[in-house]
This record gives sequence, C-alpha cells and structure tokens, in this order.
Amino acid sequence: MSTTVLDPPAPPRQEIRQPSRKPFLPWLLLSATMVILGVLTGYPVLRLVVMSFQEYERAQLMGLPAEWVGLDNYATVLTDVDGFWPVLARSFALMVVLVVVTLVLGMLVALLMIRIGKGMRLLVSVGLLLAWAMPSLAATTVWGWVFDTQYGVINNLLTAITGDRWFGHSWLLNPWSFYLILTCIVVWGAVPFVAFTLYAGLTQIPEEVIEAAQLDGASAFQRFRLIQVPYVRSIITVLVILSMIWDLKVFTQVFVLQDIGGDREVTNTIGVYIYQTGMAQGHYGLASAIGVIFVVVMLAIAYPYVRRTLREEEL
Repeated sequence: MSTTVLDPPAPPRQEIRQPSRKPFLPWLLLSATMVILGVLTGYPVLRLVVMSFQEYERAQLMGLPAEWVGLDNYATVLTDVDGFWPVLARSFALMVVLVVVTLVLGMLVALLMIRIGKGMRLLVSVGLLLAWAMPSLAATTVWGWVFDTQYGVINNLLTAITGDRWFGHSWLLNPWSFYLILTCIVVWGAVPFVAFTLYAGLTQIPEEVIEAAQLDGASAFQRFRLIQVPYVRSIITVLVILSMIWDLKVFTQVFVLQDIGGDREVTNTIGVYIYQTGMAQGHYGLASAIGVIFVVVMLAIAYPYVRRTLREEEL
C-alpha cells in the first residue's frame, strides 16, 4: 500500500496596500475653471454680502465711503410687511402654479410623443425646440403684442365674436389676467425642456414590463401610475427642484409685461422687486440684503438636488 504525503497548505499571502493618493491631475485641469468661477461668481456674491451690511446709496457710486449699519438692512427688509413679504408670497404662489402647470403639460407632451408616429414626433420636436430656443425677451414682446389693448389679436378676435365689449380691453392692468398671461409665457418656454427630459426617461422603460402589464389587464392610467411614474420618479424630482429655482428667478417676462402696461405695485415678483429697490430707488444696501435673503432661499431649495446628485455619484 502506497502512502501519499500531502504538502502542507501554503500560508495566505498578505497583500501590501499602497497608501491612497489623491489624484492631482483632475484638480489641475479644473483649476482654471475654478479661478474663472471664483472671479465671475465668487466676487459678486462676496460684494453682495458686504453691501448688505452697508448704507449704500447713489452717493456711494460717486466714490463716497459707505457707512456700516450692521443688520439694519435685514431688519428693514424683514419688517416690511407691506413691501417685501407680499412680494415674496406672490413669488412663491406664482412659482407653485408654474411648476404644477409645467410638469403636467410636460408629462402630457412626453406621453403624446411616445404614442404618435415618427413623422409627427419629428414635427412636435421641431416645434418644441423653436419655442425653447426663442429668447425670453422676444417671446414676451410677441405675447405683449398678442394681448395689446388696441391692436392685439385677442381683443380684435373677441370683438369680432361678441361685439364691442372687448374693444380697448387692457389685459395687463388687471393682476389676475396679468399673471394668466405671464403663466402662459413662462410655461410656453419651459414645457419643451420638461417634455424632452421626461420623454427620454419614459423611453428607457423596458417594453416587456409595459406588455406584461397590458396582458394582466392594467389600464393606461394604471400603467402610468404604477409603472411609468415610478421609473421616472427621480427625474421628476430633479425637474421639480430645477423648475422651482427657475420660476422663482423669473425676471424678464415680468419686467417686460410691466413695461408694456402692467401695474408694478401689484404684479412685482422678487427679482423685479430687487431690481427696483436698487436701480430705480437707489437703495443698493437694501437691495443687497434682499438678494442675500433670496440666495439663502435658493440654496435651501437647491439642497435636495445637490444631495441627490452626490448620492448618485457615490453609487
């Protein structure tokens, strides 16, 4: 009988771990961009914060030193119950309406683009791109012509249908119709981005999942609620946050409509209010304090978006 001698097992090899080194090349490549952003963005923000603690009026533009007033500008702004707070509440109410209408219409357009044929989808895409590419100033001017008091298409059309009742009607003097027109302009320009983004997300849903739901007897609304919305929920969250930021910063459309014929006292939003406080009234310190408060509000809104982005990068 032969005996087989087994070799003893080899001791486990110990891996030598190299000390982790932080990559230097990415930071070197980003250095030029960071310097440019620091100059173009960091300095204005720093200057804004400094001016918010000063009594900076038109006289300071001529070289006179500004007096430090501490938190007086912030106290003046936050206790202005007839100016700042109504404007801020109006801006947030407008933002809610714009976000809801934009997201709903954008989702409907995205669902429509999935169902229509290739040729019609191309036509819809071209129309959306044209609306998206048009500058806000040009679009608002055109919409202002449409609702012009004497020569507007809407007034002439309504006059031809109902008689002289709408002849010379001013749509922009009434705050409700002013915001209705403003909503149409902003939503008209914002829907293309939302529609394209949601369409790109919806087309990534596997067809097998939709077909299986159809075989199980799920209706179109059930497939939308239980399959399509959960698949694009993260996209919807990002779109909601971005839309909130963009809609709170609406300036051009409001300013142009007010210049055409709107009442500034009852139609101001936060962006136009800051501009009028600084440029029109010359209270640059107060305008800077409002701007800092607005920046804090925007950072609070953008925080969930930044946090979600960082989490996705970690995964």
